[in-house]
Amino acid sequence: MSEIWFECKVKYRKTQDTGEQKITTETYLLDAVSYTEAESRISEEMKAYTSEEFRIMNIKLANFSEVHPFENSDRWFKSKVSLIAMDEESGKEKKTNIYLLVQANDVKEAFENTTQAMEETMGDYSIPSITESPILDVFPYFSGEEEGDSRE
Repeated sequence: MSEIWFECKVKYRKTQDTGEQKITTETYLLDAVSYTEAESRISEEMKAYTSEEFRIMNIKLANFSEVHPFENSDRWFKSKVSLIAMDEESGKEKKTNIYLLVQANDVKEAFENTTQAMEETMGDYSIPSITESPILDVFPYFSGEEEGDSRE
């Protein structure tokens, strides 16, 4: 089953480093099977994150094919990757664009991490653009059965 990613914008009162409180809107990414589940999951995540009241301002489908977290990275970048294939009939190059969300500290590292994420891809590709994403954090779905499940 492929993952469906949702971008969720949440508005809440955040305490700054100075101790001052400021109303802020932040974007989070999570995978869910529906808008209803996405709303439920972001509500749960935000309850664990802040004791302040919050409002879900927007939930939309995100167009990421894959999400690649990298350790010791604090920002998320949207990498546009063009997969290049030969059209058998016309003999011309055909490009298909996909988008990856890659964690990195800067654009150069995002390029390197995108290249690393694409290593398993068969065929040619290019990376026409990398832009910093407004996404603050990613909440993947864990059923508890992924790794280290030894209940067999």
